[in-house]
Amino acid sequence: MKNALRSIAATAVLLAGASLAHAENPMVGGAAMFADKNIVENAVNSADHTTLVAAVQAAGLVETLSGEGPFTVFAPTNAAFAALPEGTVDTLLKPENKDQLTKVLTCHVVAADAMSAAIMKMVDDDGGTHPVETVGGCMLNVSYEGDKIMIEDETGAMANVTIADVDQSNGVIHVIDKVLLPKG
Repeated sequence: MKNALRSIAATAVLLAGASLAHAENPMVGGAAMFADKNIVENAVNSADHTTLVAAVQAAGLVETLSGEGPFTVFAPTNAAFAALPEGTVDTLLKPENKDQLTKVLTCHVVAADAMSAAIMKMVDDDGGTHPVETVGGCMLNVSYEGDKIMIEDETGAMANVTIADVDQSNGVIHVIDKVLLPKG
């Protein structure tokens, strides 16, 4: 009887650990995010990221962000794009501004799969701020307070991660509340 109880207890512990290890992704923009889908496949379902998806399409980055990765994407919400000066998004979406749009978007992408715990460890290892180079060549400075990760762009503006660790088949998405901009 004792062995049977130990076996049941051990099984319960293993199952509890397995369910924690495979916790479901947070909802983003009212949509479920699936770890077996890529960044683009999930982003198109988020009502909070329609501007980002339109920008990725206009810049011709759909194929890249659907690729193998790994990528960490700091994904600004529609509200983040709306907070830019009036007309900025419309101007960036024009075909003649594709290079500028691509630069802005690739300043949100890092060629790594960095979950928040790994980011916080890098910040700690670097004494409070960790420099991150994006695939667009931008240098971001990442820090955190409590459990909130913050990203400073090249203009000195600070974005906050509002939803972290949205696991993807080709990386991870962290939802942010500001658009990260390159300098000048």
